[in-house]
Amino acid sequence: MATIRKIVLDVVKPQEPPITTIAKAVADVEGVDGVNVSLLEIDRKVENVRVTVVGDRIDVRRVTDIIESIGAAIHSIDEVAAGKELIEHAVTLEDEA
Repeated sequence: MATIRKIVLDVVKPQEPPITTIAKAVADVEGVDGVNVSLLEIDRKVENVRVTVVGDRIDVRRVTDIIESIGAAIHSIDEVAAGKELIEHAVTLEDEA
């Protein structure tokens, strides 16, 4: 059975806790090798962040539960990679337009 190796989430969170809290909490999930949390936009009360998670066996449910337990909401799942290896995004003519 194929496993999830990368997931990119668009997340809306309150300004507190800081993004370091999300990064550390998700990084502690078994099967997660690394986490990036990037601040995309700050509003008066909330922040929009991109959470990128990579690992050999990511438990997506566990990751989303942890993010939601911190008070954040997952707006969308923007990318998922599964299988034996990660495939990098190839630039197409459509991307260059």
